[in-house]
Amino acid sequence: MVIVIPPRIVVAEVVQFIQSQAAKKLKAKVPFLHKAYASKEGVWSRGYCVSSIGLNKKEILASVRYQEKEDKGQPQLTL
Repeated sequence: MVIVIPPRIVVAEVVQFIQSQAAKKLKAKVPFLHKAYASKEGVWSRGYCVSSIGLNKKEILASVRYQEKEDKGQPQLTL
């Protein structure tokens, strides 16, 4: 996911909000996720990329693709 956040808003709070809301909705729609991640911190990977200046679109998308490769070792959801 690539989003633009205005400078006056704290990035970490936006990420935390998106992750918590999405996890709640996923767990409600896919019941086994609640059991699978009950003892873990969450369903999301720990890392995210933030750029306030200096990264161009190509570099940002490369970071997203890299994170996708890193996450391949995580439990996969098949719907």
